Amino acid sequence: MSFISRKVFWNSRLCFLAARSEVLLPPLHGRSLHVGQRASLTKAFSSQDLELFAQLSGDTNPIHLDPAYASTTSFEKPIVHGVLINGLISAVLGTKMPGRGCIFLYQEIRFPAPLYVGEEVLAEAEVRKIKMSFAFIAVSCSVKDKVVMEGEVMVMMPEELQQKG
Repeated sequence: MSFISRKVFWNSRLCFLAARSEVLLPPLHGRSLHVGQRASLTKAFSSQDLELFAQLSGDTNPIHLDPAYASTTSFEKPIVHGVLINGLISAVLGTKMPGRGCIFLYQEIRFPAPLYVGEEVLAEAEVRKIKMSFAFIAVSCSVKDKVVMEGEVMVMMPEELQQKG
């Protein structure tokens, strides 16, 4: 991805500018993250979860909170905020794979179908590519065969996954 070579990335010990395509970080040895590796979690959001998020974020759109309003829309009942669905991916990346210390740098996501309150959603991530200290990961959230979110993310791996020894 060409945009990587022009971005400024922040690391807890080092701020650097990747101005050229040459490798600026030490080579990766003993990497415990690999292409094809997967992680997931499941969750069902409650009405209370949506109300708490609305209070925290200020997103009080009635499509998420008001069953009477939602019944007048094509969704027919309240839908979960997309950011909450995306938060499950953040949880997978930050707690399972790559895990503690990873930094979420980029995402491209789509919401092809709604997630309704009470539906159990499966959030999944699969490593597609590793380049230098970056992992490119395919992500999806689904309820049975219904995909409610899908896309790709890029994370900076924690230092312990970048180089051993």
